[in-house]
Amino acid sequence: MNGTDDLSQRSSTARPAVFHAGKTRLPIGRRTLIMGIINVTPDSFSDGGSFVTVDAALRQADKLLSSGTDVLDIGGESTRPGSAPVGAEEEIRRVVPVLEALSARFSCPLSIDTSKPEVARAALDAGAVIVNDVLGLQGDPAMAGVAARAQAGVIIMHNARLYWNADRPTADIMAAMLPFFTRSLEIARQAHLTDEQLVLDPGIGFGVSTRESLAMIDRLAELAVFGLPILVGPSRKRFIGDILNKSVEDRLMGTAAAVAVAIARGADLVRVHDVAGLADAIALADAICRPDRGEKRA
Repeated sequence: MNGTDDLSQRSSTARPAVFHAGKTRLPIGRRTLIMGIINVTPDSFSDGGSFVTVDAALRQADKLLSSGTDVLDIGGESTRPGSAPVGAEEEIRRVVPVLEALSARFSCPLSIDTSKPEVARAALDAGAVIVNDVLGLQGDPAMAGVAARAQAGVIIMHNARLYWNADRPTADIMAAMLPFFTRSLEIARQAHLTDEQLVLDPGIGFGVSTRESLAMIDRLAELAVFGLPILVGPSRKRFIGDILNKSVEDRLMGTAAAVAVAIARGADLVRVHDVAGLADAIALADAICRPDRGEKRA
C-alpha cells in the first residue's frame, strides 16, 4: 500500500474528532499525539527500576512534558515475557502515589497501564483519566464498567498472548486481530463506552513474531474499518533489535523509523519512552502525512 492510498484511507473513514477522557478532550487528526511512558516497576524490559520513587517519576514527567508529551502513561506491572505477576495491592501501592503527585503538579491527562479493574479504579480516583488495558477489555469483565463509570478514555490493545495456547483463527495476524477487536468493542459498548472514549492498539510485540510486528505497522490502515483512533507502541521493542541487531538502549533510530511509518499508515497516537529523541521525527512525519491539517507542536 503506498502513501497516497494510506492518506485516502485515513480520510475516507469517519472517526471521532476528539478522544474523550474524563474532562479532557484530545483532538484527533490534527497531529500525532504523544504518550510518554513512565514505568514505576523494578523489572520492565527497558527502564525497570529507573522511576520507582515519586521524585524520580516527577522528574521524568517534567522531562517528557517539556519535550512535547501529550499524555503520561503510568505502569506498575511489567508486561515483558517471563516477568513475575504482580498482585493488585502491590500494583496500587506502586502507581497511586505517583499518580497523585503527577495530578497535583501537572495538568496533562494521565493514563494507567493495567489490566486489573481494582487498579484502574484506584488510579482513576488518584487522577488518571485513561485506562490502557493490555488485555483489550477481555481479561476481567469488570474493567469496562470501571472505565465507563469514571467516563474515562480506554485504549483497547490487541493481545495475541490471549490465544497463545489455542489455534489462531488464522495465520494472518491482521485477520486474527479483526475478531479480537470486534469482541472488545462489543464489551465496550455493552458498558456504554462511546466511540469518543475508545482507541485501538494493535499490540506490537505482544505474543507475535518479528515478522508479525512488522506487518502490524505496514498494514495498520486495515484497522480503519473500525472507525476509531489508533495508537501504536513500537518503542524499543524486540522486533527492532532483531532487525538491526541493537540492544534495548540503542534502538532510538529504529523506533523513529517504526513511528514514522506508523504515522504514514494511519496512527493517531504513539506511545514512546524517549520523547525528546523522537519529537522531530514525529513532527516531520506529520508535515508529510497531514500537510493540510498539521498543527505545529509548541
